[in-house]
Amino acid sequence: MNLKETLISLFALALLGTLGYLWFAPAGLKSTPDISLITIDGEQLQLASLRGKPLLVTFWATTCPGCIKEMPHLIELYEELSPQGLEIIGIAMDYDPPNQVLAMRKARNIPYPIALDIHAEAARAFGNVRLTPTSFLIAPDGRIIYQKLGEISMAKLRQDILDMLQTSQASKPLPALAENN
Repeated sequence: MNLKETLISLFALALLGTLGYLWFAPAGLKSTPDISLITIDGEQLQLASLRGKPLLVTFWATTCPGCIKEMPHLIELYEELSPQGLEIIGIAMDYDPPNQVLAMRKARNIPYPIALDIHAEAARAFGNVRLTPTSFLIAPDGRIIYQKLGEISMAKLRQDILDMLQTSQASKPLPALAENN
């Protein structure tokens, strides 16, 4: 191989490495998109208003076996950790009929907010999500620290959330003590 071919090969390898890094870069470098969602209860939910708390955003569909399988675990996680500050938002995909989403929420007794993404705006804002389940764990400071296509490891997710809750509790100022006069 001559010098020109070697240089071209090295350039191509560097380009592929850079593209690979950008494609698989740690999610912690990304910020949460500032989007507004409408829940199936008609509430408007601004993601930015949830800063200061760990947030799990999960895109799902009623026809997704993996989504259905992880729902009981998400419900259990929410019931355990929401009193400490965890928020979970389920976002139903644009191709999911709203009546099926409502029926699924009722049948599964899902306690966390469910939003309809009728125009796929949330999916686009999170990097053009098309496959489910796709989940994003967002730190209290608004950084996406974990992104997963497919079913989540609940043990790891729970530990990551507990770590965030512990860190956010430790960084809160102590309440002022009442003075005795």
